[in-house]
Parts: sequence; C-alpha cells; structure tokens
Amino acid sequence: MQIPFARSERSTLGVEWELALVDADSGDLRQVAQTVLDAVAPKDGEEHPTIKQELLLNTVEIVTGVCRTVGEAAADLERSIAEIREVTDPLRVELMCAGTHPFARWSNQKVTDKQRYATLIDRTQWWGRQMLIYGVHVHVGIEDRAKVLPILRAMLTYFPHLQSLSASSPFWGGKDTGYASNRALMFQQLPTAGLPFQFDDWSQLEAYTADMMHTGVIDQFDEIRWDLRPSPRFGTLEMRICDGASNLTEVSAFAAMIQCLVEHFSTMLDEGKETPRLQPWFAQENKWRSARYGMDAIIITSAQGDEELVGDAVERMLVDLEPTAERLGCQAELDGVRTILHKGASYQRQRAVARRNGGELDAVVSSLVKEMRAGRPL
Repeated sequence: MQIPFARSERSTLGVEWELALVDADSGDLRQVAQTVLDAVAPKDGEEHPTIKQELLLNTVEIVTGVCRTVGEAAADLERSIAEIREVTDPLRVELMCAGTHPFARWSNQKVTDKQRYATLIDRTQWWGRQMLIYGVHVHVGIEDRAKVLPILRAMLTYFPHLQSLSASSPFWGGKDTGYASNRALMFQQLPTAGLPFQFDDWSQLEAYTADMMHTGVIDQFDEIRWDLRPSPRFGTLEMRICDGASNLTEVSAFAAMIQCLVEHFSTMLDEGKETPRLQPWFAQENKWRSARYGMDAIIITSAQGDEELVGDAVERMLVDLEPTAERLGCQAELDGVRTILHKGASYQRQRAVARRNGGELDAVVSSLVKEMRAGRPL
C-alpha cells in the first residue's frame, strides 16, 4: 500500500491538550463533557473547531489551528479555555490536567457514546477501561517526507528528556505508584501503542501498515498509537510523549522544545549531517527509567552507552537549542523548561503538596486546579 504524506509548511505546529473536568468542591471527576460540547457547538451543526470530544465523558480536548509560533499556539489554547469556562464555571466544574487524576476510580468513569470508542473498549477490555489518562500532543510540520523517519529516530534520543520534564502521574486510584509517569507505562498496554519501530525508509512503514490492516489489527493509520508517529494526513510528526500538563506555561515549554528539536534535526539533514539514533533496547530502557525516576533518571545519551543525569542533559540541550529558538521566535517559551528545572516537574510538585497535607490527595487536585487558573507552575 502507499501512504501519501500531506504537504506541510516546515516547523509549523499544532498542539492538542486533554483536560479533565473536576468538581469544584470534591475534586472528583464530573461526567459533563457532552454538556460542554453541546453548549459550545456552532449553530450550523458542525463540531467545534478547537474543542473536541474524547474517550471519556470526564474529558474534553482543546486543539490549535496550524501555527507558526508557540506564542500563537498558546493564544489559541487560551481562547478555548476561556470559552469552556463560560460553560463550566456556572456548573461548579473546574479544569484540571495531569497525566492521571490523583484519586478518581477508573471503574466509575463513563465512555463517550461513539462507535470507535465502543470498538476500542470491546477489544482492549480491562486495559482499555483503565485509560483514565491525559496527555499533551504536539505536531510539527515537515516539508519533505524523506525527512520524517530520520527525524523520528533522532527525536527518540530526546524521549527521556521530554518524559521526565512532563511526568505528572505519580498517583493512581488514590495511591502513590512510585513512578513519576504511571501514564507512560499504562498507555503502552494498548495494541500498537508504545515506542515506534525505527524504520529506515517509508516503504517499511507502508509494509507495516499494510500488514496491520490485512490482519485486522487496525482499520486506519490513526489507530497506530505510538508515542511518536508520522501523521500523514497533516504532513507532521506527532509527539505524544508528554504527560498531561497542569498549566499553559509548561505546555508552551514542551511545544517549544519539540519544535526546536525537529527544526534542529531538519537543519542537520539539510547540511548533510547524520542525525543521532539509539539502539531500540536503549530507547526502551530510557523510557522505563524516565517513567520510573523522572528528573532523577540516569539516561543513556549515545549509541556507545554513555549515561548522564537527565537534568544535566536538559541543561546542555537548552544551550544547544538557543540559536534555533531565536530563529523560531520561541526563546521565552523554551526558557519555561528552566522554570521546570527550578520548581520541579509536576510529579515532584504533586508529591510535595501531598506531604504537606498529610497524604490528602484532594489537596493535590486543588493545587492542579490552581495551576491551571494561574497558567504557570506554583
């Protein structure tokens, strides 16, 4: 089979942010997504352009248009949040985001009444029903299909940097899991989820997709749920690594980091340079280490097996990306990564709140709600 790759302007970006709807008093999840979607729906009967339905009725997703800068994407997201709050504030519903809700029970959640969601749950059963998780997805435009897979492989070398910085799911069902990102390891239980295969050319991706469709594993390309995947329909590389972020400053920081890395590797290819890659077993180990230890992870940084504390690797990366950030106009947003290094990643902040409040996780939800309102880490 052939998979055409849409034309896309280089290093443009789009952001998708999954938001939980929580009760303003109890902090538990509220099943009011359909109420929100009905209230914001255009009068012409079409779906809202930037506020979307998700798997569970406790969730809405906001998406940007095609943006040239991270600042433009952030403004798009802010507009959607303001529109949602016009509906949710009178309902005493707050917006919250983290990789997982600290104490909500997956068994109490209702699935959106849509055939594709029903099919997913029917196939995946227990694991599918437990997908009470939230993420941030970032698309970056790539102007030449020949660049997509080399850039994907290079981005895998920075997988643990992104996962450690964004880790925000230490709690599950009211318990501390001991992981910085429980979401990362839960989501990979779904068929076709997890790390991507490191194909060398596009025909291998086409052959893989044909095999998956022939054997009934998927019905369409979008059902490949890798942590990083090409998005042929949009002409982008989609990064699905990040846990849900509690505030716009962090979303912007992750988007800037991803946009800069993709542009950096694209420039390397233009200059005839070899982009970095890691053996699949090293990439797999890095995913586990960053999910388990977060900012305390010792990550593998080269094919030779060199190792480094992830925070030190992030500091070096920020210096390397400064010229690219200046060219893309996202220096301020990229500097938000330093704010995370200073204040701690979300999983660290959540655990600190829990400790200060005797382990009460409703206080953690309250802190996440406050960060969403403030637009920055607190």
